[in-house]
Amino acid sequence: MTRTDTPPAWDERSSLTTLLDYARDTARAKCEGVSPEHARSAPLPGSPLMTLSGLINHLRWVEYYWFEVVFLGGEDEGPWTEEDPDREMRIAVDIPLAELLADYEAHTTRYRELVAGHDLDTAAKRPIRDGRHPNLRWILLHLIEETSRHNGHLDLLRELADGTTGV
Repeated sequence: MTRTDTPPAWDERSSLTTLLDYARDTARAKCEGVSPEHARSAPLPGSPLMTLSGLINHLRWVEYYWFEVVFLGGEDEGPWTEEDPDREMRIAVDIPLAELLADYEAHTTRYRELVAGHDLDTAAKRPIRDGRHPNLRWILLHLIEETSRHNGHLDLLRELADGTTGV
């Protein structure tokens, strides 16, 4: 996998999409070669859902929520429930990591096409908590932040799992 954070052009769209792809690729790279046991391991006593598998599944469903539900206005058919708001992380340990990564890649491919077909100023169909409708630009920035933050978690989990660092 070749990752780059350097956009092909210096315009805003290229910069945003390149950085989001870089963060996505980094998440996948942090999982390369990890054993199935380590993918499901939750080594932090205070965070029993914090696994490599759980985080990859979370990233997949976070993008689903922001693009499909908020931006496009679709029905929320995510795995979470009111009783189990973190269910996407809980169920991930029962799914092979390779399958989770493939699912994440398939969805990110769809979302790249979605982003390419809309102006950055396009407002989301659904409002966020404060009642405002964010534009696509803000959603991309939010996903860069969210994915990058979780890459830090993935980095720590991978080092605790098998000592791999520097990805």
